[in-house]
Amino acid sequence: MEPHERRHRNRYAQPGRNGGPRPAKATSVASVAADLPPRRTFPSRRVLLPRRPRLAGALTLALALLTALAVTALPGGDTSPDRTGRTCTPRTVASWEPDPAVTGEFARYGDDGILHDDWTGGDGTHSVRLPDGRVLWLFSDTFLGRVHQPPNPSGQPHTWREMSAPAVRNSGVLMSASGVLERTLPAPLFPDPAPDRWRWPVAARVEPRTPGSDEHVVRVLLWTRETGPAPWIYGVPAATEVATLSLPDLRVEGITTVLDQSSVADPAERVLFGTAAVADGGWTYVFGGDDGRSALGRHAYAYVARVPDGRLAESGAWRYWDGRGWSRRAEPRPVLGDGDAKGVGSAFTVVRDGDTYTLFTMAAGTRGLTTVTAYWACSPSGPWQGPVKEFAPPLPEDSGGGGGLAAYNPRTHPALGTDGGLLLSYDVNWLDAAPGVAHTEVNRNVSLYRPRFLRLRLTPGG
Repeated sequence: MEPHERRHRNRYAQPGRNGGPRPAKATSVASVAADLPPRRTFPSRRVLLPRRPRLAGALTLALALLTALAVTALPGGDTSPDRTGRTCTPRTVASWEPDPAVTGEFARYGDDGILHDDWTGGDGTHSVRLPDGRVLWLFSDTFLGRVHQPPNPSGQPHTWREMSAPAVRNSGVLMSASGVLERTLPAPLFPDPAPDRWRWPVAARVEPRTPGSDEHVVRVLLWTRETGPAPWIYGVPAATEVATLSLPDLRVEGITTVLDQSSVADPAERVLFGTAAVADGGWTYVFGGDDGRSALGRHAYAYVARVPDGRLAESGAWRYWDGRGWSRRAEPRPVLGDGDAKGVGSAFTVVRDGDTYTLFTMAAGTRGLTTVTAYWACSPSGPWQGPVKEFAPPLPEDSGGGGGLAAYNPRTHPALGTDGGLLLSYDVNWLDAAPGVAHTEVNRNVSLYRPRFLRLRLTPGG
């Protein structure tokens, strides 16, 4: 698909114009190390930001990466130690309910029909609160263009999009401090690094430009993927990058490769970092997974690295959990996963609640197309406890029957308030092996390819 032409002037064309303001027996380190696969070393390199390229091909629907949502009621008990003896309280999802306000705001914005070059749908939903109160929402594969009011050409009561609607590999949408979506940044926000390669934004953080600096920037972790044969129809994992965006105008200043995986022959063994980033004690803990296993129908392992505040874009500042401690060598060892029923999908999320970390991911097996499960730990390196009880979030109503709908990509958004419960988003999409079917379905009913939101209440114990 060629880049769309801007048929109407985008009133938000210049960034910044509206930019004012249940525990178990603890596992020993030795036993953990014995169960883990060999270490792998990945070199790092720096790349220059390329000129804005032409788009290659139509939107890829990232359902091979599904780790669908099943939120877990966690095991019972009072406390559990981590590998250093630190204790914390288990966390349980006491209740959940849909958040129609946030879900509805994305529907309103996507359906407004005012412009022909702004966001109308996407997945890979991440967010970061900016210093002036605004929220930057980041998406992977994104539809732009205009949405038409119902009925659609089939006579169904859905807002719809033309089959020729433009698509890009990533996008950014700004929300005001009061919670109103205002504008789409020029898309794609992060250009393709090379032909048949693209970038998907994942977690983002605001941090000092350098350690101790009063100036702050936005650092966005990126997954670089490249075209590959089956089963890699959703792209071969290639690298982890970090983009630096200026504040308040959100200009992309540069992109650095922090973990290049091209030397790892088996794509299923490649690790991508950035699915979650959690701040704690002057460090950013960056979680990742060998997400290629998802393409092969396996549960993935989770990994973690940490980086001092202000240095996310420096590959030399990254320290990887190697099963014993934090190492400067890029030889990550898993912190979660047994290669079978216990593990993560490529898209999981982590949130810190007091001294406890909670991880939400897709359930194992076919339940992972509808269900979220969870784990908890006292530190990012674990040991992680779980999983247990699950739940399935609601899917959109669809007059076509919705038989191919799937939920995936659970993401927490703690910056959007926790007093009313932790906000968790999940993406929806149409799953069908026949070429072009998913594309047709998400255009005849645009709500089938937009994030939806829940409010979770986490309580101590289980």
